[in-house]
Amino acid sequence: MWNDVFLPGTPVLEIFIRGTVVYLAIFFMLRFTPRREVGSFSTTNLIVIVIIADAAQNAMAGEYHSISDGLLLVATIVGWSIVLDAAAFRWPAVARIVKPPPRVLVRNGRPDRRNLRRELITEDELMAHLREQGTEELSELDVVLEPDGRVSVHKRDEAGQA
Repeated sequence: MWNDVFLPGTPVLEIFIRGTVVYLAIFFMLRFTPRREVGSFSTTNLIVIVIIADAAQNAMAGEYHSISDGLLLVATIVGWSIVLDAAAFRWPAVARIVKPPPRVLVRNGRPDRRNLRRELITEDELMAHLREQGTEELSELDVVLEPDGRVSVHKRDEAGQA
């Protein structure tokens, strides 16, 4: 009985490969989703939270045959998150793939309609973000959509610089 609880019931390599394929597939799907849909989580953090919750639930509820199956899957997921973040930190070419660049939504007080369209943000949604920041006057602002989905608002001075 205790062997069923603690010893892997599925081959370790199979668990690792399944975890890797699912993690990377979800990562790349979310990486190219407009950031406003992801919110204030980074893509890797969101994936880790969702997949770990499911993997841990399966390990706890017995869908996997042993706790070690679930823990190995969780370790695979966390491992890939760390590897991708470390690779993005170390190599700029990887960072361009893993981390989306900041995107200017308002430049010199004028909405950048092309970038708003790319991120599927309407001008009404943009104005709602600005009201949350305590302003509605675009002419004095530069607004940037950060890589993690947050909106940064920078007030420009009289000389026109942020």
